[in-house]
Amino acid sequence: MAAECRKDCVNSESIDELVRCANECSEVLSLYKSANLNNKETLKTFETQVKQFEQMVGQAAKQIADLEKDILDREADLGVQKVLLGQRVRRFYIHQHSYSVLTFFLTAKNSSQFMRSLFYQQLAANEDKKAIEELGRKLTQLQKDQKELEERQAWLTGKKGEAEKQAAFFQAEIKKAEDYIGDLSAVVASLTAKQKSLLSARSGSFTSSVGDVPISFIPCSGPPGSPAFCDPGGGDWFAAFCFGAWTHRKGMSQYGAKGRADAGQSAEQILQAYYHKTSVNKDTGGTISVSGYGDLNFEDYYLLGIAEMPSLWHKEALKAQAIAARSYAYRYKAEGRSICTTESCQVFSKSKADNPPSAWREAVLETRGQVIEDVVTFYSSTTGGYLTTSGWDTIDGQGGEGFASRAWESKAGTPWFYSSWFTQTYNSGSAKCGRSHPWLSSEEMADILNARLVLSKQGNDERIMPITINQCPIGGITGNPYSMDELRNKANEHGGAFTGVSSVSVVYSNDGFTSSLNFGTNKGSVNISGSEFKQAFNLRAPGHIAIRSPLFNIEKK
Repeated sequence: MAAECRKDCVNSESIDELVRCANECSEVLSLYKSANLNNKETLKTFETQVKQFEQMVGQAAKQIADLEKDILDREADLGVQKVLLGQRVRRFYIHQHSYSVLTFFLTAKNSSQFMRSLFYQQLAANEDKKAIEELGRKLTQLQKDQKELEERQAWLTGKKGEAEKQAAFFQAEIKKAEDYIGDLSAVVASLTAKQKSLLSARSGSFTSSVGDVPISFIPCSGPPGSPAFCDPGGGDWFAAFCFGAWTHRKGMSQYGAKGRADAGQSAEQILQAYYHKTSVNKDTGGTISVSGYGDLNFEDYYLLGIAEMPSLWHKEALKAQAIAARSYAYRYKAEGRSICTTESCQVFSKSKADNPPSAWREAVLETRGQVIEDVVTFYSSTTGGYLTTSGWDTIDGQGGEGFASRAWESKAGTPWFYSSWFTQTYNSGSAKCGRSHPWLSSEEMADILNARLVLSKQGNDERIMPITINQCPIGGITGNPYSMDELRNKANEHGGAFTGVSSVSVVYSNDGFTSSLNFGTNKGSVNISGSEFKQAFNLRAPGHIAIRSPLFNIEKK
């Protein structure tokens, strides 16, 4: 992608291409940075496991050494006891033989004493025998314990080796990602000035209302008047609502596929709409290398475990998903590369592969061997009605006023078509940094405008970050953020700070991104390009509040 961005964007003579690629490269860069943070967290987990296994292997080795010493000591004791027993038994038999010879010559008294002596010697010999038997049992148990410990040590050593392999894998992935991020960062940096000027120069072509779009299912993430709305209280409040979730906006929209299938489109029609190609038949037999699982049967196990679409959805959507997933993985199979099992590649579930739902099994079996060639079959949940690879994903293929009601994702009822994000992840139960809703006060919105002002006047400033960054780190990052007062003072150095916001309007581009925003402030009307505002917002908004799509709206309550 970095090379493609450089070729398509830097050398392009088309303004439309420059704008599209600049936004695309920025989005991909953000995704890779996020994915690399996840890889680093996973690496830490495996490194911790390696250390734990090392400790357990060391403990097992010490226990084995102690057991070996104990066994040697017990064997020595057993040898001594056997010698003593032998001597005692020998004396007993000598005395017994002597008694048989001398009985005739012994008096009754002497005979009685001699018999008592033999009796005590026999008792002592029996006790020696019991001691030897007990020592033998303990020695046998010790030897059994040693064997079990040695087996456990071997198992621990094997698990340590597996963890080391996984750690090495993620180290390599992190290195590749960092190289990729560095290359892509250079591309984005070279485009920044050009991108800003182009975005601010493009006026956009329509203004959209959003009263007819599906409502997010995440509590408190909906606009006023919706069931998911949480009233922040009196006064002026503002919230950012994204069209679509945080995705690469490429290839197939899964909810779009659902909407199309529900409307009667076939799997091939869906694939043609999103990839501009139809599938062909290939020999897809054999195995694929899957990270963490080794070689798995490609058609009869791996594909049955793809966990990327609910099995209750329309069968044609499932078949389109099966072909897209097969095509994506087939490249790895053909090139002999190992495919990961997370959203960084495509999600694989062993439990699903072991017991696949019947509808998904049928979708995989009925499309067996079908792949799409010469295109990477990217797909994602919800793109907000626009894809960089196919344009507006609406029933008429057009944007403009009312696009939301015409979007296939909207018709499919995706919970993320129009949503405000204030949780750490897509899970509504994840961290919220003490906030119960995504709404920002007039003062907080003015603080974001001050961040944008400082960035536009002096470039990057590492202290422009969420004021909550230390109590709620993002990606492990903490720092020394400006307080609101400090940032106001900084903004005053550049022509005057914003202290309040009273209104906002948004203009969208027909290329699928927010073109510009106009704010009514204490300083009058202020116009800001969508890309500049999104950057300032995501650098400064408190908690986990974020804009996760280039196509977004700001609502006032």
